[in-house]
Amino acid sequence: MTISETWLLPDGVADVLPEQAQVVETLRREALDFLAVRGYQLVYTPFIEYIESLSLLSESNQDLDLVTFKVIDQLSGRLLGVRADMTPQVARIDAHVRPVEGVARYCYAGSVLHTKPQNFNATRAPLQLGAELYGHDSIEADVEMVNVMLALIEHTHTLEGAHLDLGHVGLFRSLVKYAGLNKNTESELSDLYQRKALPELEEFTQSLAMGADFYALGRYASDLDALQAHLSQEILNDVDFKIAFDALKTTLAQIQSSWPNLNVGIDVVELRSYHYHTGLMYAIYAPNRAAPLAQGGRYDGIGEHFGRARPATGFSCDLYALGATQFVDIETVVAPKGNQQDLFNAIVDARSQGLRVVQLLGNDDLSSVPYATHQMVSQNGQWVIEKI
Repeated sequence: MTISETWLLPDGVADVLPEQAQVVETLRREALDFLAVRGYQLVYTPFIEYIESLSLLSESNQDLDLVTFKVIDQLSGRLLGVRADMTPQVARIDAHVRPVEGVARYCYAGSVLHTKPQNFNATRAPLQLGAELYGHDSIEADVEMVNVMLALIEHTHTLEGAHLDLGHVGLFRSLVKYAGLNKNTESELSDLYQRKALPELEEFTQSLAMGADFYALGRYASDLDALQAHLSQEILNDVDFKIAFDALKTTLAQIQSSWPNLNVGIDVVELRSYHYHTGLMYAIYAPNRAAPLAQGGRYDGIGEHFGRARPATGFSCDLYALGATQFVDIETVVAPKGNQQDLFNAIVDARSQGLRVVQLLGNDDLSSVPYATHQMVSQNGQWVIEKI
């Protein structure tokens, strides 16, 4: 490889330059402080672990397994995985490392690594920030997580023009169970729903048990009243389906009440990570962006692999994506070289006010600090700062 090629990075991986790094780091600090005052305790998790801990070795995490980089541990000979998501690690903390009684709230921020981008034009090395709540299976817990997510986006970004999508995997899952479908048929249906392929869905469901209900689920996915009107009384009377349907309606009403100016929509066949989630799912989108700003949902029982299955719900976001549109100019003050006490005091005072001050070295002049915006000059025996 020639020298000119050695600086190249893998696809989906990039350096973060000073301007953007400042934005992202400010977001990280503000977000963690925001979560801390709401009772979410900060945890750090290892970047690499035995693969059994990261993938949880279950069907529910097959998507996670596919995006996890795997290497051989030179010490033990066992297979290691580079974390692609922090939720399994936090589940281990809740279940085994710190098994507190009652409700536990955790937050985290750190880099994860994916074998391939998870969204169009996304990085393979997101800076994941998230919050999780363990030990409560109520609608109130789900609503708290949605409210915290929305308030965090409003605090660190903006909710102007944003759109919240709500869904519940329990509708599709209970209908599949009631109809007695096999795994292959369930997978084909899930794919049709994800592609919003209504003509194909109509044809595919004609030969299925409860086929009209499966079609109605896709046809009226964004309108709960219309969906209820077109579903059979048979499935509406099913206990599991009714619980999921009522939970979604209640959550929708509570969110709309708390956020009256927010555009809230329903999509009951948004089945991303379908095998992973167990209940409510949600995602917040900004205008003209395909990928969500943040997303989450319920994943009860995730700690079972570690010996303690508990209700769990949470959300996460990529701080790089969240900060991508928040570029700010970094104001930098250049102070002249010298070690006079009054100059030293002026520099210390400026820095104590939060200003970024760079002092020139040797024979340097302003041209040696190309990103400078201000300079410190002496006027009438006083050091003052003026714009360049």
